[in-house]
Amino acid sequence: MTGTPTEITFQDAAVEVHRVVVGPVENNVYIVRCRATGDAVLIDAANEHDRLLDLCRLLGVRSVVETHGHWDHIQAVEAVREAGIDVAVTRADSAMLPGYDLLLEDEAVLEVGRLRIRTIATPGHTPGSMCFAVGGTPLLFTGDTLFPGGPGNTSFEDADFATIIASIENRLFAPFPADTLVLPGHGEGTTIGTEAPHLTEWVDRGW
Repeated sequence: MTGTPTEITFQDAAVEVHRVVVGPVENNVYIVRCRATGDAVLIDAANEHDRLLDLCRLLGVRSVVETHGHWDHIQAVEAVREAGIDVAVTRADSAMLPGYDLLLEDEAVLEVGRLRIRTIATPGHTPGSMCFAVGGTPLLFTGDTLFPGGPGNTSFEDADFATIIASIENRLFAPFPADTLVLPGHGEGTTIGTEAPHLTEWVDRGW
């Protein structure tokens, strides 16, 4: 496979995950591809739209899902929509986007080839923040909800620290096993097992 280079973050018999880092605040863009059918979804059309459109063509991207609506995660949304690729976001964050095609509901199942991707509402960083778990794999895409070392930034006007802590504790730490791979919206990944023991520390420090 040739074209715009990516880092393959994860692969097994069913799925491969490509990552590129784009834009001034180094956003992670992930492409989750079904190896059986070649169909793929792109997570967060963040920036550098020409590069992302090349990858969409190369890797069979049929749709885009947004983890949330902050400006740095949506700069390429218009370009991918103009290219005929549907963009989906939660209702709560939809007004932040220049446009969208579909609304994401909590606990829905998105079909990407033979892959099944579950939506998990995790408000706090924004009211409509959402994570995505790929069924049958250890993959959990957390956007700006969970990073190595703590939750995402809640200093914004529409953010709330208590809400993001509840989202992390109840929607991520409680249901997912320790070996779950956490793939965030910026920086390197981690695991649920690495982060979960530190929840009380994060609550005590307040960020």
